[in-house]
Amino acid sequence: MNLPPKCLVDTNVPIVANYAMKPDPNADFPPCCILACVEAIEHVIDTQGLILDAGNEIYGEYSHKLNSWGPSIGDRFFKWVHDYRWMLDESQRVPINPKDDTFVEFPSHRDLEDFDISDRKFVAVANTHEEKPPILQATDSKWWGWKEALADVDIEVCFLCAEYVEAKYASKMGK
Repeated sequence: MNLPPKCLVDTNVPIVANYAMKPDPNADFPPCCILACVEAIEHVIDTQGLILDAGNEIYGEYSHKLNSWGPSIGDRFFKWVHDYRWMLDESQRVPINPKDDTFVEFPSHRDLEDFDISDRKFVAVANTHEEKPPILQATDSKWWGWKEALADVDIEVCFLCAEYVEAKYASKMGK
């Protein structure tokens, strides 16, 4: 996969990457998803191309799901974010404005009205950033159902595990 120089990283990417060191027999995604997430995390750290929000909404979500002291790659990613987020270029920290259970910058689109509230911060940041960087997504199949509406508002989602996500979405939605 050709990864973008700048991007947002959905929390499930480092979570899935952590399975490289901590396998879980109950995980239903294939090993190629783990590898894709590990490669994506390494790419983001190497290029320092991470895009975050200025108010730490994304960082806060990472801090609830990842450990800065863990030995796994996803945890090391969080440690890197913790240590380097203020050293990233100012253009990589985008201000977004909370409004009720969403953000002012979340795009208005009929097919995004039911978009997962906890993931709106990623879309709001991508929508606000002047380059409209893509969002890296690992295994959350709900995003598959929103990909066309997001594309309508010029937001790209890079599915690291596209075949898995598409099949999971089809299974859940009966398609």
